[in-house]
Amino acid sequence: MDLTLHQLRLFREVARQGSFSRAAEALFISQPGVSGQIKALERAVGLPLFERAGRSIRLTEAGRELLGYADRVLTLLDEAQVVLQELAGVERGSVRLGASTTAGIYVAPKALGTFHRRFPGVRLALDVLNRFGVEQLLSDGEIDLAIMGKIENPKGLEVEPFLPNELVVIASPRHRLAGVRAVPAAALSEEIFLLREAGSGTRADTETLFDRWGIPLRIGMELRSTGAIKQAVAADLGVAVIPRVAIGLELQVGRLVTLDVEGFPVQRHWSLVRRSGRRPAAAAAALWDFLLHYRDSVG
Repeated sequence: MDLTLHQLRLFREVARQGSFSRAAEALFISQPGVSGQIKALERAVGLPLFERAGRSIRLTEAGRELLGYADRVLTLLDEAQVVLQELAGVERGSVRLGASTTAGIYVAPKALGTFHRRFPGVRLALDVLNRFGVEQLLSDGEIDLAIMGKIENPKGLEVEPFLPNELVVIASPRHRLAGVRAVPAAALSEEIFLLREAGSGTRADTETLFDRWGIPLRIGMELRSTGAIKQAVAADLGVAVIPRVAIGLELQVGRLVTLDVEGFPVQRHWSLVRRSGRRPAAAAAALWDFLLHYRDSVG
């Protein structure tokens, strides 16, 4: 058969996405380009690989058979690349990371900057998403490792504790409880809380705490970033539970305060996560080991 690796990669992506247009978007190429390559592949194998199913497409029997072989061929090539990178050492290579939103903004950059100074030839790429997005990237093999908090489904993942993640209650300095000592947790039932969107690890931790304590959680607003929550709290729109690592500057200049509430601070930790049972490339393995040493040196 006169086919190419490029065609196999396109074919696998179309099969994953169930759509020519979505595959084209994922691969940053035109839809006609994808369609043309798939038609050429079908001519090469002499059989149709996809069939219409309403508005979507699905694999034919031949397509299902070819997908199994394509996965094996492309996996072997990936393994070959890993071995060759190991032979070259970690003076070059690339690593793609994922990080949950707060970790990606306030935790990962400092650690990655230290790694970059040690290995300047390694290219780093960082995707910052909520925890569900990061877990999906890990599941799909789109990233080499992740820094995140709450992990919904650790099956098939290797998880190592990373840095402490201390949750505190923040408020405006003008808040009625600012400066009050030993505030009972039950007093929070009278407060309006500003929360991240569903899918945020900090939100999930907050809801779990209030449920455990039997305290009603009065939600004023949902905001899609920690920065927006800090601005809203500083403007007296409510209070929030937030990682302490995200408010260092605001505490220093007096725009926010932490409330001395019973049960807080809540001790959590960020985790390093990667898929188990998969041989990492040299650069990815070096970053994983580096981050473990970084944890031990700053923890």
